[in-house]
Amino acid sequence: MIRRVKTENGWVKGLPAADPRITSYKGIPFAAPPVGENRWRAPQPCADWEGDLQAHDFGPIAMQAITGYDKENIYTREWAVDVTLPMSEDCLYLNVWAPADPEGPKNLPVYVWYFGGGLQVGNTAEMEFDGERLARRGIVVVTVGYRLNVFGFLSHPEITAEDPVRNCNFGFLDQQFATQWVKRNIAAFGGDPDNITIGGQSAGGMSVGAQITCKANEGLFKRAIVESGVFAPAYPMMLHSLELTREAAEARGQRFFEFMGVSSLAEARKLDSQFVLQKMFDWEENYPWGAVTDNVFMSDKGPWFTHTDRICCPIFMGNTNNEFILTPDATDDASLEAFADKIPGVDKEKFLSLFPHPATEEDIKRIGTKNAVEFAMRAAGRMMKAAGDNSPVYYYSFETDIPGWDDPGAFHSVDLWFFFETLAKCWRPFVGRHYDLARQMCDYWANYIKTGDPNGMGTDGNALPYWPAFCSENPVRMTFGQSAYPEACPSDELTELLLKAQFGI
Repeated sequence: MIRRVKTENGWVKGLPAADPRITSYKGIPFAAPPVGENRWRAPQPCADWEGDLQAHDFGPIAMQAITGYDKENIYTREWAVDVTLPMSEDCLYLNVWAPADPEGPKNLPVYVWYFGGGLQVGNTAEMEFDGERLARRGIVVVTVGYRLNVFGFLSHPEITAEDPVRNCNFGFLDQQFATQWVKRNIAAFGGDPDNITIGGQSAGGMSVGAQITCKANEGLFKRAIVESGVFAPAYPMMLHSLELTREAAEARGQRFFEFMGVSSLAEARKLDSQFVLQKMFDWEENYPWGAVTDNVFMSDKGPWFTHTDRICCPIFMGNTNNEFILTPDATDDASLEAFADKIPGVDKEKFLSLFPHPATEEDIKRIGTKNAVEFAMRAAGRMMKAAGDNSPVYYYSFETDIPGWDDPGAFHSVDLWFFFETLAKCWRPFVGRHYDLARQMCDYWANYIKTGDPNGMGTDGNALPYWPAFCSENPVRMTFGQSAYPEACPSDELTELLLKAQFGI
């Protein structure tokens, strides 16, 4: 069985996964530690090592808040259960799951995964990201660590002066650097460097959009998966953006340096990482440390799908039906009219005509409630076609019931258990039909990663329910409810009006 491979920096020795036909390689450095002079600097090449690197444990997680102490938070109950994970500024490591059969096929499709967490928290050691089940389907799975919060997304004029090109969005640069490492090295693990799919969920999906926006990534990957990670709220004034202009970000960085008591980049790089982290917590401007519109990874023209000078590739994207729900801040006719005045570009008269008059709070909620991620999916699918990008788009909605005492519904991120088919690691009392659905979903994901089309055979030996590509003439999605089934995307006059107001479509 293949347990030892040669990378550009040295030999790596992995361990059998739960299924010994899969080898896991954890904690492989893909860049030099971003510490000291490398703090707030683009990732640098990794040094070579002697002997075997024992790739048995995940690398340290990026500097962040340890959220697992908050038992009232659904996400800490669900995943962030280990509060003792090693944490360090030295966090640029990746993990690989690969079939171990020495006689097996080579040039396997590759999936590179970016985790979510609002660009503030998260790590590859979270149990739902175990790549073994996808690897069993003949895929080499890579999960990538990257810098977060103030360590990954601070900007400052001195940093810009030091490197006029790669001077912000260090977390995105880390993802790019890791994916480039995969391109150069994945053949040693049995992967095909010319068949890479990048994917992520939430801020990880946003990160996929950032990588698509970066034209320098042309040829680095063939296709993309964006799970609950493209945002274009129907009421844009109601959802805070994670993005800042360069000018605003640099000014913020200067204020943070003053708060830390330093007057130069050189001084700031000498500070202890725990001191910087604590100052981040203490600072009144702390949240969030988001992306910068550098016109490399983030465009000031809007989301990645709104401009044509991006990488055009097949897109597989979707949302849960219970995430980022926005309802007009109104309870009657007068407040609804005042709310309409705040919606950029909307035909106010038409907007108001779609509600009964007099309108009750219940009427406004029933008609006006929109899912911000689903709204973006519709916009992205249409605008890709309008821009002449004929790459296929596959759209899904995750709507199954989620068991548990908290009765959470299909909340943001719960579908991760299904994508990776890791339900057995979850505390929730999932039953057979949930496992059947997870198997189907993982099959769809694997087929898409292999070929760019989710359709084909499932691991149970049967053909999967057919999933049509999304297009404006035939807006169909795959719904993952009690089972998987395609259906026409529901539409209404209000959604159409709001899409026209924001995107002219």
